[in-house]
Amino acid sequence: MHTLRRIFLSSLLLVSMPWAYAQNSKGGVGILMPTVTSQRWVVDGLAMVRAMDKLGYRPDLKYANDDVATQIAQTEEMLRSPDMKVLVIGAIDGSKLAPVLKKAAERGIKVVAYDRLIRDTPHVDYYATFDNFQVGVLQGSYIIEALGVDKGKGPFTIELFGGSSDDNNAFFFYNGAMSVLKPYIDKGRLVVGSGQMGMEKVATQRWSGSVARARLVQILDKHYTKQRLDALLSPYDGISIELITAMKKANYGPASQPLPVVTGQDAEMPSVRSIIRGEQASTVFKDNRELAQVVTTMVDAILSGKKPTINDDKTYNNGQKVVPAFLLKPAVVDINNWRATLVNSGYYKPDQFR
Repeated sequence: MHTLRRIFLSSLLLVSMPWAYAQNSKGGVGILMPTVTSQRWVVDGLAMVRAMDKLGYRPDLKYANDDVATQIAQTEEMLRSPDMKVLVIGAIDGSKLAPVLKKAAERGIKVVAYDRLIRDTPHVDYYATFDNFQVGVLQGSYIIEALGVDKGKGPFTIELFGGSSDDNNAFFFYNGAMSVLKPYIDKGRLVVGSGQMGMEKVATQRWSGSVARARLVQILDKHYTKQRLDALLSPYDGISIELITAMKKANYGPASQPLPVVTGQDAEMPSVRSIIRGEQASTVFKDNRELAQVVTTMVDAILSGKKPTINDDKTYNNGQKVVPAFLLKPAVVDINNWRATLVNSGYYKPDQFR
């Protein structure tokens, strides 16, 4: 976390400094990210700043510390910039931005939803993300294969954790995973010991690892004093790490009582190191360098009077319209391929794992 703060402070100095060429730029692009407490959002923001800068735009990057009111205020501030042309928004709560985006539309400012769908407004023009249903499919499939349920082994116990209920993506992750897991649950090959299923019961507000850990502790105390927990569906690495901490405190981890199969998402450094140590089983890698480049290409097309490339015009109904989207493919990372996927690709440096 200290490293993240140093990276973020450096990025603020870079992004907040006066731009010598601002008057000659091709226009301002507001980049609104939710938080710096997750490594991926820091990397995403900086990747877009660099990409927009190279194309001659004036990027303005802001983080909102997971506070909706702050993100709305930052958006309002950007709308007052005379050269602002496009807003790229990684929403904290995708249902709270309709009023401010109406103001953006009145000023002729286009809006691209970044990774999280913005809901209940017609004033979102495009959406760029990964195939979020497939993220869940990959997580669920990993559990099935790791336990050998698909080969007739079991029954095994499992507990389910979802993302934040104010994030549209969380439902795609959960539904994708359940499309794989539920048939085995229905057959009794997987058993949810707590009985807690459905996003209304398993959601984790604001993706908080500590909230998820507290819930797991309660589940373990109530339902697993006489039986073993074999798998944890975790939608995000920050949650996964906290769940593993809870399992260790419950005496899981030694060879006599191995940790459950724990999934994750985002290939954050702590989780990759956990995978290398043989703790977290897997994570889903979404190369945000690719996502940042897709969004940059979208913005450039918009400001060049062209139609951005999309590959999905049916899936993402935000309650007011179907938002044209571009979906990228996620990939599973585990002990077998972490180096090839994350290091050889240049996403991480080799010395970060020494």
